[in-house]
Amino acid sequence: MSNNLKHLADNYLRTPDGDMNFLGKTLKILIIIIIIKLIISLTNKLIDRTLKNKKGKNIFINNKRANTIGEVLKKIVKYILYFIGIMIVLDMFNVNTTSILATAGIGGLAIGFGAQSLVKDIITGFFILIEDQYAVGDYIKIESLEGVVEELGLRVTKLRDFSGDLHIIPNGTVQVVTNKSRGAMRALVKVFVAYEEDIERVSKILEVICEDIKSKNDSILDGPSILGITDLGESNISITIVAKTKPMEQWSVEREIRRMVKEAFRKENIKTPYPGRVIFGGKEE
Repeated sequence: MSNNLKHLADNYLRTPDGDMNFLGKTLKILIIIIIIKLIISLTNKLIDRTLKNKKGKNIFINNKRANTIGEVLKKIVKYILYFIGIMIVLDMFNVNTTSILATAGIGGLAIGFGAQSLVKDIITGFFILIEDQYAVGDYIKIESLEGVVEELGLRVTKLRDFSGDLHIIPNGTVQVVTNKSRGAMRALVKVFVAYEEDIERVSKILEVICEDIKSKNDSILDGPSILGITDLGESNISITIVAKTKPMEQWSVEREIRRMVKEAFRKENIKTPYPGRVIFGGKEE
């Protein structure tokens, strides 16, 4: 069997000089591609399994960070294997890969001076990942842009805002990050009532609302609490309600508090102020 395979290889895959012909080189390239794909697939599964076992331990703050690190590791492995595969293919066509690597080293030094921003992006991305400043799925604000982190790479961060726009931000430009997904978040609602209303009565109604929503909403960690009168406006009194919620749940809690306040004020006939205009003067006919 081995002799037959060797005979077929010599007849169809090699030239009379013993070198690989075009068909042989094409077959070898296909084998290299298949091997690289298999290694990438196995490596990805190994990374997923390793990170799955590590989730919940101190080295990983949360599952989001583990997922982000996994995606970056997969990309690094993929690029390294692709580079090795290209070097093997070039060597098949008698291209001096040693000189290419040497030239790449010298050229890389020269290009480095013109690619400082790229190097800065990669270094900053590395520290963002290691320091766990934010991870995929976090809601963050970078300068005037805010949204959910859709992808975190070593070079760029992709941020999806509520309007659906995707912002691609070079990591090197990230100076100050506000992460709104870490720890308890604050829900704040200001309730406006007219000066004519009995504040003690209004406060008791709001206390009932706070107790009711606290018992029904699992997203609330603390409160809601009534801070009391926080502002005396031209035509209204402002009463502030605050609560601590799970990350990303503060807006839904605020909406629910406003809905319940509106419904309670309607039932109890509590007047809320609105702009009005009184005109004096004129003649009666």
